[in-house]
Amino acid sequence: MEQRKTDHIELAFSSRVADIYSDTRFSYEPLLGSLAQGEIKPFTFLGKTFRVPIWVSSMTGGSRFARHINTNLARACREFGMGMGLGSCRILLEDKSCFDDFNVRDILGPDQPLYANIGIVQLEEMLEEGHVERLEELVHSLRADGLIIHVNPIQEWLQHEGQILKHPPIESIEQLLSQTKVKIIVKEVGQGMGPASISRLLKLPLEAIELAAFGGTNFAKVELARGIPKNQERYEPLTFVGHHALDMVESINKYISSGEPLGCNQLIISGGIRSFLDGYYFISKSQLPSIYGQASKLLHYAMEDYQSLESYLTDQINGLTFARSFLRIRN
Repeated sequence: MEQRKTDHIELAFSSRVADIYSDTRFSYEPLLGSLAQGEIKPFTFLGKTFRVPIWVSSMTGGSRFARHINTNLARACREFGMGMGLGSCRILLEDKSCFDDFNVRDILGPDQPLYANIGIVQLEEMLEEGHVERLEELVHSLRADGLIIHVNPIQEWLQHEGQILKHPPIESIEQLLSQTKVKIIVKEVGQGMGPASISRLLKLPLEAIELAAFGGTNFAKVELARGIPKNQERYEPLTFVGHHALDMVESINKYISSGEPLGCNQLIISGGIRSFLDGYYFISKSQLPSIYGQASKLLHYAMEDYQSLESYLTDQINGLTFARSFLRIRN
């Protein structure tokens, strides 16, 4: 106890926080909660049972690190009761040699959601060629619960190897839904989506919408950094275009309040989720059943050993439990 009090004295001066740093999203109510009240109980989402409201947002596939990363992530999903979106599975449509980099169902177990993932460009190609069954075969081979379509026109346009879309993505998504019974999630990749795009998606019978909002990994910047140096300055303004998660959640809430028809009623809130406080805030603000997704944070720890990832998630879940116990969302 004496050492603890000495620590308090030595650290007190360096731990002062100016008012400007106060997190004004929350009211701290120390008298009104208990950790028992904040305990996270199992719930149904994407047709399966989650034990915590966390989603592994799609990250990597087809690289030499993919198997190590995906193995660690799948193991964590099983241990903590989370769901997982695979990184782009495009390579599996062309080359099955890296199938085991994505084949994580046995590690994940049968009870947690697993979604394969392809880009809107590949969907457009499959539709033009009349080969939607190849996407169904991809989902079946991975024993996945469904398919994520990532929509990324800015990334494709800035990417040196990128492809130009021939049709508005919403038309390709609607066409896919008319031709398959596979469960579909639609997401962006880091710029988010405006209210008109969100409104169109909310009308469709999607399993979920993932926001992938502005504020997380910016793949427009990534592609510029990979590309021709002169383009980095000329096209840089595009990297600042996007929609933050709060803007998107509020757009969705406004749509729901309008009484417009709702085909999709589940939301994965991702993009700029840096901690359990961000996750707690956004899923509390959402009028739709919601979980929150992380990518780069989980990627960082998954690239190390499993114990690092396990420790990070344990701390995040403990923090979320505390937040649910003593923090109230301010209007």
